[in-house]
Amino acid sequence: MARKKTVKKATSRAKSTAKTGKRSKNGNPTATKEKIVALAESVLSHIDAAGNPSLNVPIRSLSNVSFNKRKRIIELGDGKANRPFFDLSNARRFMQTLLMSSELLKLQDQEKTTSIRDMFYHCKHTIEGTREETFNDQDESDPIIEDLEVTLRTLREELRVFANPDGAMVGPMVVRDRGDEIDLSRMGSGGWAVPSIVEPETIQFVKSKAKYVLLIEKAAVWARFNEDRFWESQKCMIIHGRGQPPRGVRRLCFRMVQELGLPLYVLVDNDPWGYYIYSVIKQGSINLAFESARMAVPTARFIGMSSYDAVEFDISPSVTIRMNDKDIARAKEIMAYPWFQDRRWQREIKHMLKLGVKLELEALSNKEFSFIADTYVPAKLKKGKWLD
Repeated sequence: MARKKTVKKATSRAKSTAKTGKRSKNGNPTATKEKIVALAESVLSHIDAAGNPSLNVPIRSLSNVSFNKRKRIIELGDGKANRPFFDLSNARRFMQTLLMSSELLKLQDQEKTTSIRDMFYHCKHTIEGTREETFNDQDESDPIIEDLEVTLRTLREELRVFANPDGAMVGPMVVRDRGDEIDLSRMGSGGWAVPSIVEPETIQFVKSKAKYVLLIEKAAVWARFNEDRFWESQKCMIIHGRGQPPRGVRRLCFRMVQELGLPLYVLVDNDPWGYYIYSVIKQGSINLAFESARMAVPTARFIGMSSYDAVEFDISPSVTIRMNDKDIARAKEIMAYPWFQDRRWQREIKHMLKLGVKLELEALSNKEFSFIADTYVPAKLKKGKWLD
C-alpha cells in the first residue's frame, strides 16, 4: 500500500510539472534559462568595467573531488580554472563557451531538445573574415557542454541536450513517456529503450508492482534474464546500460529508488572495471560530482560477481581469465579511492589480486545457460550475500 501511495504522489507531482513547465526544487526549466542569462551578464559586466572578461569553470578531476562519508557520495570541491578572454591559451575556449551558451539559450526559448551531435553542427561555422572554425570536431564541443553543466550546476538534460539512448528496462511497471502510457511488462525481447532525458516532466511512474531493481552490466546477460522472465517470477525491474550506464539509466535508477522506495542491486563482472561501474552507481562519478545528489544511489548493493564466487558456486577454473598488468594496476588504483576503504571491499579486491584472475558474468553459463537467473542471483538475494 505504501508503495502505491508513493507512485500516486510521484505521478501527481510529475503531472503538475508537465502542466506548468516548472519544478519546485531541482531542474526548474525557468531557473536553467536564468542561469545562462546570468552567465552572459557577468561577462558583460566585466566588459562594461573595461576589464578582462573571464569565466571561472569548476575543475572536473580527481584532485577537486572529495568523498562525503556521511552522505556516502562524491562531491565537487571549490577548485576553479580561470579562462580570461585576453589570453591566447584561453581565448578560443572562452569564445566557444559563450557561443554554446547562446545556442543553448535558444533551445530554452524554443522549448526544443536536441542531441549533443546536433549541437556540434549547429554551432560549427567559419568565423567571418577568417579561415578559423568555431569547432573543429565534436571532441571540442562536448567538453564545452560539460563545462557549462558544471559552471551552471545544471544537468545536460536540463539544458535540453541529450545523447543517444543506450539501455533497456522491463518489469511490472507502467510509465508515462511524454503522455503515452507504456506497460513495461509487455515489451518483448528488446525491452523499453531508456531515454536520455528521464526527468519528471518527461517520464512519470504510473503503476508499479516491483519489489526491487536489478541493474545488469551487460545487454547480453540482461537478455537472458528477460527471456527467462526473471522480472515476472521475482517481481522486479531489470535494467541494463551496456557497460558503464549512461546518464539516463543512472538517473532513472535514482528516481525509482527515491520516488518508489525500491532497493537497487548491481550485477557486474568480477574485475576492476565492474567494481568501478558499481561505485559510479553508488557514489557518483568524478565528472558529474556536482550532481551526485541527483545521480548517485548510496544504498545500492553489489550483488556480484565476487572474487569468492568461484569456490562458492563451484565455477570451473577453465572459465576464469588471468588478470593482465592493466587489470592489476586498475585494481590497485581503485583500492586507494576513499569510497573503497571499507574493510569488506579491501578484502574483496585483495582476494581478486591474490587469485590473479577475473570472472565475467557469462562464465556462469558454463554450468547451465540459465544458472545466473535461476540459481546465482536468487541464492544471493535469499542469503543476503551482497556488498554495500
